[in-house]
Amino acid sequence: MLLTPGTPAPDFTLPDQSGNPVRLSDFRGKTVVLYFYPKDNTPGCTRQACAFAAAYEAFRSRNAVVIGVSKDSTASHQRFAAKYDLPFVLLSDPERQAIEAYGVWQEKKMCGKVSMGVVRSTYVIDGDGVIRHALPKVKPDTNPAEVLELLQ
Repeated sequence: MLLTPGTPAPDFTLPDQSGNPVRLSDFRGKTVVLYFYPKDNTPGCTRQACAFAAAYEAFRSRNAVVIGVSKDSTASHQRFAAKYDLPFVLLSDPERQAIEAYGVWQEKKMCGKVSMGVVRSTYVIDGDGVIRHALPKVKPDTNPAEVLELLQ
């Protein structure tokens, strides 16, 4: 179950693609677009990351920071970011610290098989660290445009 708008965003510290620790609270004063995705280098996740990269300047002009989170390793994130020239931070969460705190670790059905995994979801967090929007089961191609609309 996703967290509800109006609630404080759980703080966390996770390594970025270079292995540097990043805390959510480091971004106070800015809007944070925190998106959770299942796996680096898969078709949907690649399209979503590239769509965020294409809209990156529009986010920056709105004083917004884009952060992607998945269970992948920092090395995987580094390769993914380099391959697609991603200008934003990717955080590695193999222990599912943020993934579970934000309620995106859920039951998924694929080809009739049920398993647990990351449900592609996006949060918009304001400069005070409060969740303003929670978008469940977003579409990879339209997610960035949807979020930019919310930031108008």
